[in-house]
Amino acid sequence: MTIHTANEAEIVAAGLASAASRHFGGPATIEGLRRESGGASRQTWCFDALVGDQRHELILRRDPPTTGAAERASATALDRATEFGVLRAAFRSGVRAPEVLFELAAQDGLGEGFVMRRVGGIAIARKLLRDPPYADARGKIARQLGEIVARIHAVDTAGLPPLPHREAADQVAALRTALDSLDQPQPVFELALSWLDRRRPAPTARPLLVHGDFRTGNYLADEHGVTAILDWEGAHLGDPIEDLGWLCVKSWRFGSIDKPAGGFGSREELWSAYENAGGIAVDPARAHWWEVFGTVRWGVICLTQAWRHLSGSVKSMELASIGRRAVETEVDLLQLLKEAS
Repeated sequence: MTIHTANEAEIVAAGLASAASRHFGGPATIEGLRRESGGASRQTWCFDALVGDQRHELILRRDPPTTGAAERASATALDRATEFGVLRAAFRSGVRAPEVLFELAAQDGLGEGFVMRRVGGIAIARKLLRDPPYADARGKIARQLGEIVARIHAVDTAGLPPLPHREAADQVAALRTALDSLDQPQPVFELALSWLDRRRPAPTARPLLVHGDFRTGNYLADEHGVTAILDWEGAHLGDPIEDLGWLCVKSWRFGSIDKPAGGFGSREELWSAYENAGGIAVDPARAHWWEVFGTVRWGVICLTQAWRHLSGSVKSMELASIGRRAVETEVDLLQLLKEAS
């Protein structure tokens, strides 16, 4: 889906020609440039760079030109340079992640961003969960995700750029601050935050690399299964079980609610694959805590996105529609808390 103006595409093409020429050591021609749909906070552009007789199939990940300094400073997401460093370390450690090639420079005129090799597959959950070409993959994805996230958690933290360290207590406090900023009563979320606060797990003895947004919709898959993990801007150091809990949040099952592991399998199948691939032993109670946390997190995100629209700061039907999903997470939370009682 093409969602850019002709002028914007010309600017991006010129900047990419400059960057690709510098990286590949020869004049580069940009072909097939298109901006992918989605990505309100980050832009993703697909293109080919033709250098001599070599064609390179590439992806640009870039901050939108309208992103202000105050918005960047207040965001918890990584900047592009840090995300580039995390992706490079993950790829070199054998994680199924795109290979990053080069960062943009000031002379390219495109702001912060980086270019990586294009990987085959789709990220559209409804297709992966329902379309006939992915029938075989559906039986493999839960196990593959367990193996891949174990590999992520095994990345040597000494080879990573400086990352924020977020333990359970930090995460709960951040959600409470975000909820309080809305200045509206939210009894279900307050109940869940109190539950989380009383039962939060002890800090990890050795913080590991956490992807931070490991879920269906943030990876590519083809007829054989998962090909690459995407969207690393939430990476941080912390409790690795956070990634397992987030994947199992009901919203990321996209209708396949009887298969908690991203819509493709059971929690036990996910945990077994994770442990067999070298991940730490999974305590079901700890995993449940992080699943409850993830559900609160998604609900608060939905509320804050809606508030951006309702407050008039950003008029967006997309933000408004996301806000409506907060009610779904309230129902999910009540069910999760009942299971834990």
